[in-house]
Amino acid sequence: MNDKLFTSEQFLILKRQLRWTVIIIPIAIVIGSMVALFLWLLSLAIHFRFKNTWLLYLLPLAGILIHFIYKLAGGSSEKGNNLIIDEIHKPGGGVPKRMAPIVLATTIITHLFGGSAGREGTAVQIGGSIAQMFGKWFRLNEADTRIVLIAGIAAGFGAVFGTPLTGAIFAMEVLTMGRIQYNALLPCLIASIVGDVTVAAWGIHHTAYHIDVFAVAPHWFSGYFSFDVLLLVKIIVASIAFGLASYLFASLVHGIKTFFIKRIPIAWLIPVIGGLIIIGLTAILGKPDYLSLGIDAEHAGAVTIPSAFHAGGSDTWSWLWKTIYTTVTLATGFKGGEVTPLFYIGATLGNTLSVLMDAPVGLFAALGFIAVFAGATNTPLACTFMGIELFGGQYAIFFAVACFTAYFFSGHSGIYGSQRIGISKLDDSQSADSYTLADAAKRRQTYLRQKIEKYKLGKK
Repeated sequence: MNDKLFTSEQFLILKRQLRWTVIIIPIAIVIGSMVALFLWLLSLAIHFRFKNTWLLYLLPLAGILIHFIYKLAGGSSEKGNNLIIDEIHKPGGGVPKRMAPIVLATTIITHLFGGSAGREGTAVQIGGSIAQMFGKWFRLNEADTRIVLIAGIAAGFGAVFGTPLTGAIFAMEVLTMGRIQYNALLPCLIASIVGDVTVAAWGIHHTAYHIDVFAVAPHWFSGYFSFDVLLLVKIIVASIAFGLASYLFASLVHGIKTFFIKRIPIAWLIPVIGGLIIIGLTAILGKPDYLSLGIDAEHAGAVTIPSAFHAGGSDTWSWLWKTIYTTVTLATGFKGGEVTPLFYIGATLGNTLSVLMDAPVGLFAALGFIAVFAGATNTPLACTFMGIELFGGQYAIFFAVACFTAYFFSGHSGIYGSQRIGISKLDDSQSADSYTLADAAKRRQTYLRQKIEKYKLGKK
């Protein structure tokens, strides 16, 4: 009887999951503590710049400093999130321990001097770097190291945004478009929850968002559905725009980076030019609203993510300005992440579209918040859950429609060039895991060049 008990499938599963629990908890606590330190330092840096606006004019010098930090000590860390994704798919040189402190320091520098960036990239790199370090200490094999790295992503993401369920799903969904790494399910969930709890234990609080209650307009067909069909149609149209905004963002980040690398032979001049562009744009616009994260208001009436949830809380083109600011910042070598700026872009675009389409402002800001992110990262399921975690479950259907629509209309693009394409958005065909978004971008560029050449030959 005892032999049957100890050889049963359920016992083996229990033994495996207990093993992962023991492994993941200390890793997640360390990651959560590092993320808490990062968020605390980030807040100090941003508010210090608010009081010392002249720091913006030193942004080009900050760019030079970041460049040489990575050149002298960064090594493979320069690849950022893409390095972690590559290591999960095809283990190679590993994720260096120095990635965590370097990306933390350079992200703080970026925000201290006004660069428009986020924080997700930093948290994910902290998670991946620490997870790799623990994997070596625990002498894990290659397969277990992969799972630990995925869990590290979950811990970093869940901790930095206060969305543990989203963090777990994001880590499993972001690796390959159209597939989810279910073998890492429990480690990711444990890591994300523990990382989030650890940040809270350190006294770090996240921004709370709220959708104002709105009245549903009555229609002759309202009695047949449990929701407003006309509103759903408006959401679908808006979500197409959210997907196109995701595509624009991803294309600009990669396009601007390629443009400068090809035309500026002196590498340290690229962040100098990027910093000067940000300074020039801010001088032209006459306001600093599009610098840094865009969560806290630098002055009364500033356009921020929270303000976008209310009527009049965003300018018509705020989403486009934030797109330009962030893509220039990241493409010219400054560090941080893309996700919080994507939240800003989505929320302000949703605000603008709500006015044009006579729709609820708070709801459309929330839909843009998660949908632009879904399109840019190709993680519609994770972003649907993010909407539920941040804004409540009563609009879950709308969240899902927005995220999946934006996902499809962003095309085969994304902010992570190393993300694999498991299942194409154009059909149900599967591709090898070696085919990446970067490969898809090269094919698009080749196709466009061929079209342009044919057009030129035709005119002759």
